Amino acid sequence: MTRVVARIIVTPKPVVNDPQGITVKQGLATLGFREVEDVRVGKYIEVSMEAESVHEARERVEAMCRQLLANHVIEDFHFEVDQVVRR
Repeated sequence: MTRVVARIIVTPKPVVNDPQGITVKQGLATLGFREVEDVRVGKYIEVSMEAESVHEARERVEAMCRQLLANHVIEDFHFEVDQVVRR
């Protein structure tokens, strides 16, 4: 078995209104960060797991994202899977 950590980023699709992102952008402008053109607020999810291989872990994480972690209608996701070296 291989121990891995998956780091998953879920963000609203570009065509979806992001009221939290708008609020953050306005707050940044108020604080003097007027150069900010857009803000999208999403989720960061970290999953530690064991799998037969890194390839299998990627397939399982993809399934997790499609079935539960991201709403495919309004959100996009991407992830990376890193093998954990045991000492």
